[in-house]
Amino acid sequence: MTMDAVAIQQRIPHRYPFLMVDRIVEHEPGKRAVGIKNVTVNEPHFTGHYPERPVMPGVLILEAIAQVGGLIFLAGDASLAGAVPLLAGVDKARFRRMVVPGDQLRIEATVDWFRKGVAKVSATATVDGEVAATAEVMFALQTEAPGG
Repeated sequence: MTMDAVAIQQRIPHRYPFLMVDRIVEHEPGKRAVGIKNVTVNEPHFTGHYPERPVMPGVLILEAIAQVGGLIFLAGDASLAGAVPLLAGVDKARFRRMVVPGDQLRIEATVDWFRKGVAKVSATATVDGEVAATAEVMFALQTEAPGG
């Protein structure tokens, strides 16, 4: 199963400028997903990070990883329709290569475990086959409105 930007926006609430996944190119519901983020110079964070040498902030790479991780669940389980993946933790994050405009970030995420609406996902983000970042992310899938 693949997903374009429209299908992704039907499943997660993120929108510009915080939607960090352009396409899902591989998907095994509840198990793994591979997402693509096309990095372009007109993204707002590049005006200040850094103007003379634009570099994608590591926290936004982690956000892209978390969004791909959430889509593993939100694109296959009808009981989670409308759920919002909330970042609950980041472990073992490592940045090995700068990500710059013109790069295509390929994020491969695999579920380590999923219990009671909480998941841990391990992911690797690469550019042209070279590892840019790795991380383990935990998130909670919130299925009801805040305060409800």
